[in-house]
Amino acid sequence: MKSDILRIIVIDNQPSFHEMYTSYFETYEDYALTGIYVSIEEAIADFDHARPHIIVSEVSIPDIFGVKGIKLFRGMDPEVKIIMISEMSDFEVVKKAFKNGANGYLTKPVGRKRMNHALNSIQYEGAIMSNDIAKKVISMFRKKRYTTFSERENQIIDYLCRGATYKIIADKLFVTTSTINFHIQNIYLKLNVNSKSEALLKLQELE
Repeated sequence: MKSDILRIIVIDNQPSFHEMYTSYFETYEDYALTGIYVSIEEAIADFDHARPHIIVSEVSIPDIFGVKGIKLFRGMDPEVKIIMISEMSDFEVVKKAFKNGANGYLTKPVGRKRMNHALNSIQYEGAIMSNDIAKKVISMFRKKRYTTFSERENQIIDYLCRGATYKIIADKLFVTTSTINFHIQNIYLKLNVNSKSEALLKLQELE
């Protein structure tokens, strides 16, 4: 295995999905499946051997509820990235996942290309959220204006909610991308978050 290939483990209590995941990773050039398990306990027992960079875990795991497993993995490796997968888009479950330290949340079905996109987003951007969940979050506060933020910061928040990149926002506001990055870091600082996904969830809680 090349040293720059990221190691992934998958936790899904339905063995029928294991073959599907295995076939996915056979086609990925930058990711290698080093373990696939039916329970959190199995994954923890094999953690030192698998040494994952990214964990993909089903939410509904019988032995230890998947969201609670996030803290256990964080205790073993604070740097590991964790993507939760579920058939549910229950907003309370999504919030709980991110509050416990998840880096991403996807709703099923997750195809080969969508999984690859999620892994790339986690690797290069640090977070991933299904479009259906993002739309729910965004609709809750799209038209809000927050007194905590300046007018410019509110403009940037609005563009972020629409999925705009730093460059697009910079072009729309006639400033440089470094200026946009400066404002976004200030937004994250005020919210006490580290990613767009966390910011969207935190903003939803504000009046």
